Formats: sequence, structure tokens, C-alpha cells
Amino acid sequence: MKLVSVKRHTKTEKRFTQKMGMFTTSVIYIKRTFLKVPYKTIHKYRETYYGKVKDCTDCEIGA
Repeated sequence: MKLVSVKRHTKTEKRFTQKMGMFTTSVIYIKRTFLKVPYKTIHKYRETYYGKVKDCTDCEIGA
């Protein structure tokens, strides 16, 4: 049994950019877990409509 592992989780979120405005996209979170309890997000990214992978720092979470 592993004590520390890495899990990938996909979640649908609303995002906002200056060029596109408000849109809904799937965001992939890579989290480090200890005994199957997530405790740290290592990286989060999203995939565009054209298949490119982008970091989530360029868009803000909108309300």
C-alpha cells in the first residue's frame, strides 16, 4: 500500500477571459494524496476547444 500518491481529477468550472468572456470548461487538477486524502494541488490546467493545453493562471474564476 502506498502512503503518498498522485491523483488526477477533472471538474467543470466557469472561467472568464478578456477575449472570450465567460465560458464553461473542464479543468484538470493534479493533486498529491496521503492515505487517499488530498492535501496539495500540484498543477491545474485546461484544454481549449482546439486541443491546446493551457495553464489556469491566464484566466480568472468568474461568478
